[in-house]
Amino acid sequence: MKLFEYKAFELSDMLRDGKISSAELTKSVLDRIDEVEPKIDAYLTLCGESAMESAKQVDKKRMRGEELSRLAGIPIGVKDNISTKGIRTTCASRMLEGYTPVFNATVVDKLIKSDAVITGKLNMDEFAMGSSTETSYFKPTRNPFDTDCVPGGSSGGSAAAVASGEAVLALGSDTGGSIRQPASMCGVVGLKPTYGAVSRYGLVAFASSLDQIGPFGRCVKDVALLYDCISGYDRMDATSKNTQRVPCFDSLTGSARGLKIGIPEEYFAEGVEDSVKNAVMDSVARLRSEGAEVRKISLPSTKYALSAYYIIACAEASSNLARFDGVKYGYRCESPKSLIDMYERTRSEGFGREVKRRIILGTFVLSSGYFDAYYKKAKLLQERIRAEFDSALSEVDVIVTPTSPFEAFKLGDRISDPLAMYSSDICTVTVNIAGLPAVSVPCGYSGSGLPYGMQIIGRRFDEATLLNAALSHESLMGGFASPKL
Repeated sequence: MKLFEYKAFELSDMLRDGKISSAELTKSVLDRIDEVEPKIDAYLTLCGESAMESAKQVDKKRMRGEELSRLAGIPIGVKDNISTKGIRTTCASRMLEGYTPVFNATVVDKLIKSDAVITGKLNMDEFAMGSSTETSYFKPTRNPFDTDCVPGGSSGGSAAAVASGEAVLALGSDTGGSIRQPASMCGVVGLKPTYGAVSRYGLVAFASSLDQIGPFGRCVKDVALLYDCISGYDRMDATSKNTQRVPCFDSLTGSARGLKIGIPEEYFAEGVEDSVKNAVMDSVARLRSEGAEVRKISLPSTKYALSAYYIIACAEASSNLARFDGVKYGYRCESPKSLIDMYERTRSEGFGREVKRRIILGTFVLSSGYFDAYYKKAKLLQERIRAEFDSALSEVDVIVTPTSPFEAFKLGDRISDPLAMYSSDICTVTVNIAGLPAVSVPCGYSGSGLPYGMQIIGRRFDEATLLNAALSHESLMGGFASPKL
């Protein structure tokens, strides 16, 4: 095996034992990027020189006998809506094409403090609005299992980089499934943490009440390793929760015995392909054979969730993206005739089609005469969905559903049909609405060899139980299968 093919927790042990150097590992990943990046297009900005320099610094610390963290020397990619000081951060938009932040996001500071090696910034749907990474202003990313297919979105670059070996670990963001859905389509593990468990400071906002930063990895242990690093209270984020947390990596046992699993009938209804349902239920059957208890539950408001999600998310996007007006930073149109002309042309030229669609929808639902009819009802429904999940999770430990209702689709198949694209999120948006943690783990493959994902949903701030359930499933499935590139 080449070094980039090992899992992060294995590489961590090898690095700390002196069996390999971080420079060797980082070079292996950079060589892999040179080899497959033309096929995948996962990166928007590659930081090869600084990555090698960081790796050499880690090796010097090890040679001096300094204590190293578990992430020291591990190459990690960062989604391009997470602020990185001195490294271009574009949100895959023309609006921020030339923007270089002067500060780090809190999660990036934590990576640097842990001596992780940042390989670069990863492609995404523009301002995280999309389900296929096709709305990126710069280029689409391709699925490593079939380069004619999408990797999912909006964190498609992060998922594809981990699946193809272009990064050992990666950070993404999840507003309605943007970590879990691409993890499902690329056959990797992706965790959307509890809202407030990971600081959002330095994350360019899409929908502030729904956004959450989270990790990608090739296995559950890797995701737990990265989650332990980035989670925790941050006074710079007003939504950060100061609660006591159990370190997930050290608490993993992989045992399913006594685990209570809820199966909501609404997530196995029309709109979810039969092959996906069967793959998920086969996985549940394996967990039952290992001592898990399986119960049928109901989450009746699920059928309204997609509508509520897009009302809330677009309303918040309309507000958050108002700052991009050509005055303070970012793109500005050439030779404006007036202040109003500058506003109009800057936003028309700087934003892509999908972003403008959501801004218009969000402005509409917040406008006088429509606020009560749309936004207020969506927020009331949000409370009902939260209450239904809380009630269900008082009886079971975790809830299991499909992640994506179908396998990865072909590039171009859905980009001109917004409603078809939005249907990709029918299984994932409720988790963000309720503020719960959820993880997607591979659970099988289609007849064409494309991955399926199983979503496991847990109680707030109980990522330890959630990831242990995921590890139980992974142990039974046999783990990650590499794409043949």
